[in-house]
Amino acid sequence: MIGQGLKRAMTSLVDYERSDSEDEPAEQEGKEFLNCKTDSVVNSSPGPVGLLVLGSRPPDSTLPNIQDGGCEPAALKPLKEVSTSHCMDLVCCTSGAQLALSSTRTLHSSGYAGSLKRPQSFTATVRPYVSKRQRAALQESTDSKDVPQGSCSVELSLVSSTRLLSEVSESVRPYLGQRRRGTELPRRVRHCIQAHQGPVNVLQWCPVPHLSHLLLSASMDKTAKIWDAEGSGRCLFTCSSHCGSVRDACWTPCGRRFLTGSFDDTAHLTDVETGQQIVKMRNQFKVTCLAVQPSDPSVFLCGGFSPEVKAWDTRACKVARTYQAGIQQTLDILFLAGGKEFVSSSDSVSRDSAERTLIVWDFQTTAKISNQIFHERYTCPSMALHPHENTFVAQTNGNYMALFAAQRPYRMNKRKRYEGHKVEGYAVGCEFSADGTVLVSGSSSGSIHFYDEQSTRQLRVLQAHGQACLCTTMHPVLPAVTASCDWGGELKIWH
Repeated sequence: MIGQGLKRAMTSLVDYERSDSEDEPAEQEGKEFLNCKTDSVVNSSPGPVGLLVLGSRPPDSTLPNIQDGGCEPAALKPLKEVSTSHCMDLVCCTSGAQLALSSTRTLHSSGYAGSLKRPQSFTATVRPYVSKRQRAALQESTDSKDVPQGSCSVELSLVSSTRLLSEVSESVRPYLGQRRRGTELPRRVRHCIQAHQGPVNVLQWCPVPHLSHLLLSASMDKTAKIWDAEGSGRCLFTCSSHCGSVRDACWTPCGRRFLTGSFDDTAHLTDVETGQQIVKMRNQFKVTCLAVQPSDPSVFLCGGFSPEVKAWDTRACKVARTYQAGIQQTLDILFLAGGKEFVSSSDSVSRDSAERTLIVWDFQTTAKISNQIFHERYTCPSMALHPHENTFVAQTNGNYMALFAAQRPYRMNKRKRYEGHKVEGYAVGCEFSADGTVLVSGSSSGSIHFYDEQSTRQLRVLQAHGQACLCTTMHPVLPAVTASCDWGGELKIWH
């Protein structure tokens, strides 16, 4: 009995040891499961149930995919490295209920060995909101950089003009501070430039003596340009802000800004050094003439295809005064000495047009002072004021220039008449020299005519252009320098 019981005990002991040896792989495998579970913590914060799948993601997963543009989970921590000898795909459930592993034999058969890479960290970047207007402006600025090579020369000349405007021309420097001896007449051409692609309407030298080498031109090709006329003869600045023909342009007394009037119903005030448009004044008519108030340069007169003349204040950008003339078009405006009165010229040529051809206005009260000063049936496209005497001349379509008194009663001098050139419907300009001894005028025949102011005789005629010469201007400092332009866009500098 005792022997049989001892034998049974030994047999059960052997079976127990065998059962322990058979359970060891399962226990070891369970420990590996636990190691995998503790080494890879997916989400420690409570929340909705979500799945993170390495290798392959089930289609029913509810976790957003970061690479596909989804939101980056804020509580997601980086995974630790997991030995691929134990598992290929690790599925972690935040509830901790399921763990699935593939066999190592499947891993080695697929040729995958080594450690899984640690997932990349994604940093959330917050971009500021950009409105449509700002995006459009940014797009225009980037497009403006990709300009053709022909347009870059204009920008480069603008950069160089900033430096040249602060320097005194070497040709003008010797004459600064000296008393002008007299006016000399030019004989030959120094520069011949194809300045514009259309008729050049106006030429004007800069009124500041040390900047008087700069020449302003306005053309029907919608541009106004500034030239180093007495120096290199090249263009320093091009103003292309108008979308219509530029009919008139003039400097301000400071020489740093200029006004332009256009057929696009606007007048612009532009800074020469910066190239920026300071003020844009919109009218209800096409602008044909401008005139800056001598005593207050911030105010200028604007006329055109309208029965009224407007006085604009550039400081407030509004109309300060309005002058009702009862006409169809204002051809030219001329301020008299002191700026208290001005003369306007119209296109009225009817039987009773004597009261509307030339009108003298009081600038402050907007009242008509005199409108019976020119009784002939010719329009006057341009006028010029004598620099030292109380007289002014008016260019007429009768192929002569008439002389008027610049003080009341503004009578016309019937004994003096400057004739020999032709107008023939063109807006031919005229101008006195700086000392007032010479009167110069263009001609529809393309020639330049110089007249003696006292005797009205013709001093010299230059065959300047092949088309109608619309404007001529004499240099305010240099004694024998004259600029001229024609209907074909040509610009010439004479000396």
